[in-house]
This record gives sequence, structure tokens and C-alpha cells, in this order.
Amino acid sequence: MRKLIWISAWLWIGLWSCTPAEEPTGTPDKPVVDEVKKAIVDVMREWYFWNGQLPTTVDLTKYASNEALLDGIIYKPIDRFSYITTQEAFNNSFVGRNAGHGFGFAFTSDERLFVSFVFDEAPAGKDGWKRGWEIIQINDKPIADYKLPTGGYDFKLGNPDPGIINKFTFKLPDGSTTTRTNIKAEYQSNSVLDQRVLQVDNKKVGYWAYQSFKATAGLSPTRSAEVQTSMEFFQNQGVQELIIDLRYNGGGSVAVAEQICNYLIQSSNNGRLMYTNKLNDLKTAQNTSKNFTKIGSINLTRVIFLTSRSSASASELIINALDPYMDVVLIGDNTFGKPVGSFPLSSYNRILQTNNVEVVPITFAIANAAGKAEYFEGFPADFKVGDSPQFPWGDVKDLRLAAAIQYIRTGTVGNRMKDTYYKPSWEIIDAFKGLQQEFPVF
Repeated sequence: MRKLIWISAWLWIGLWSCTPAEEPTGTPDKPVVDEVKKAIVDVMREWYFWNGQLPTTVDLTKYASNEALLDGIIYKPIDRFSYITTQEAFNNSFVGRNAGHGFGFAFTSDERLFVSFVFDEAPAGKDGWKRGWEIIQINDKPIADYKLPTGGYDFKLGNPDPGIINKFTFKLPDGSTTTRTNIKAEYQSNSVLDQRVLQVDNKKVGYWAYQSFKATAGLSPTRSAEVQTSMEFFQNQGVQELIIDLRYNGGGSVAVAEQICNYLIQSSNNGRLMYTNKLNDLKTAQNTSKNFTKIGSINLTRVIFLTSRSSASASELIINALDPYMDVVLIGDNTFGKPVGSFPLSSYNRILQTNNVEVVPITFAIANAAGKAEYFEGFPADFKVGDSPQFPWGDVKDLRLAAAIQYIRTGTVGNRMKDTYYKPSWEIIDAFKGLQQEFPVF
């Protein structure tokens, strides 16, 4: 049995060896597609965390696709997370190999739509797009034309395939407008959107906008070179407080989440329990725990997180893991609510492997050192404050950043700041399902 490698699919644990299933042998009476569906049911019965809730019998002929089959057998409504993708798409996502325009969005309280983040090497980044640009038209139609009766939006931007063209009209911060035609392409995404040190009275305060937990390809053990660079920057600057902005972070690699936790934990808590993973009743022998291994010399008594409903999975893992050991303060909105994780199952079944089907269901539950494991409603924000995507990264007019600075100065957030809170009816995480929901970007 190979060593467990925890990475996630909202959290990927890595791969164990197993005896593979037989090669598919499709016949006119039993085509390969049915063998794939049977393989999906087989791995679900073995590995699915809620395997006791699966149907006793499954009529494969009822389902027109593999995705429909999975959706038809998962444990609803708790399981909002299991999905099917391809092996290549799964592996690429966790090291930041993307395709598309390479930007995110967020709404203000009056439903104005702004660019919330841009990846540097994506087509949008290379075209100079910035956080704070207001999107007023897409393909010559106003944003209101894309609103659905449900209250959400469908901007009809197409799939992520390279070559797809969309036109955007922006209102810039200076009041001028510009129209850009942008072509989707493959690119390498960055996780760190902004890092800086703010002087707050007599304190050096680090600000870190972190978009997704992506590993750097080729590094072993699995980790992020970007995380290392950022943490060494804050360490060398001697920060006394740290604000981590996870507003648009849907999750990713738990190995990278562990890396971040190991930088943030105090030396006095080195070696103590970070978290435990519990699998289903068939796999109790493979339940594991992870202890902190302190990296560097950052020494904090608290961390302030800026959060939203788009803060999910690995974002929630680091909040939960650090909570027993330091003061963890959440400012913004409640998080998404994903206290469970996944790892891909194609390595356990040759039929899935040879047909390029990656099944990524919920396979384990996560608990911190205090045993906290149930947060399907998300972590509640300590101070609810409105979002303000119209301001650039690090701008002290950004409401949630301003609230964090106020908290550092006074130990609380005032009513005037809390009065800015609004609950968006729809956020970027709602625009996607499955793998793309973990890495939400257009």
C-alpha cells in the first residue's frame, strides 16, 4: 500500500493501490458504456462516505449519462459535492493549468457586476483587466438581460475551450468605458492575487489575497512555491498580524492547505494534531491524522480571514485546523460549508482508467483537534460586512479589509461598518458545479 497523499477534490487525498477491475469487454448486448456505469456504482459502494445510503439496486438503463447516474445515487441533500470529470481535467486543475478567459466576478449590493480577480497569465490578465472594473455589457447585452427567474445569472460565455470569443464592455474607475474582445486560451493560473504589508498604528500587518490551493507542478512533496514565497516575504517583513483574504477561494489541494497551516502555527504547537480524516465503515483501517510541522518563524496569536459563501473546502479546513490553537476571526460573510472531502477513484478501477472517467465522490469527513467536524452550514462570520469588489486589492476603502483594520485597532467592528452587510443572492461559486466549483473562474 502506497503512502497516503492527501490532496482534495474539494480536498484530494491521494492514491492507494488496489486490485484493478477487469478490462472492459463491450458486446452488442453489454456495451462498454454500461460497464463504465457499473464501475461507477462499484467504486461508490466501496469508497463513498455515505455508502450505506446508496440504493440497494441500481437500474443502469435509467441513466442517459455517467453524470446522471452519479447524481441519481448520491446521498441528497447533504451531498452537494460529488462529481465526475476526466483524469486530465482533474490533474490539471490542482496544479493551476486552466483554460478560459481567466477572471472572476462579484456583485455589489445594488447588483452591479465587477471583475473580482484576474489571473496574470490568462487572456484577461494579458489584456490588462483589473479588479474593480465594472462589467456593464457582455456580447453587446446589458447584465440585466442575463438574469434568470431564479435570481441567478447565465452569461452564456460558453465552455472553457480555447478559441471561444466573448466581448465585454467595462466602466473603468475613472468613469471611462472600454470594450474588449477576449479569446479563451490555455494558461497557468496564479494563486496569490496580492500580498503587501500595511502599517496599522505601530503594527506591521500582512495582507494576503489567496485565490485557490494549487500545488506547483513537479514539486515533491506536494506543495506550492507561491505559498513559500509569500510566507517568506511576511516572515522577512516581521509581520505582527496577518489578514488572509479567502473571499473567492473555492478550495483545492489539502497538501497546500497543510503547508499554509504549518507556516501559521506557533512553534509551541509544533507536533500537535492538525486534523483527522474518517472514511466509511469499510475503510476504517485507512483513517488518518495529520500533525503540525512548523515551517519558518512567523509567530502569530491570531489570524483574520476575509470570507464569503465562495470560501469553501480547503479554505474552511485551514480555518478549522487553526481554531483550537489561536484566535481565528472571520470578517465578511459565512463560508460555504464543506466539512467533507474527496479523492479520485479511477486508480482503483481499470474500466474507469481506460475510459478516462474520473469519479470524485465524497470519501471522508474532516475534524479538527477539538473534534469539530459538522459545519455543513458554513462557519459563521464573527462580523458580517458587505463586499466591495469595486476597489483594488489592498485598498483601505475595501469594506472587509477596512473592517479587519478596525478590528486590529479596536478589538471590534463598529455598527456603521456592519450596516454595510448584504447577502448576495448569487455568487461566482453558484455559477459552477463539480470540479469547476472548486476552482470557480470564467
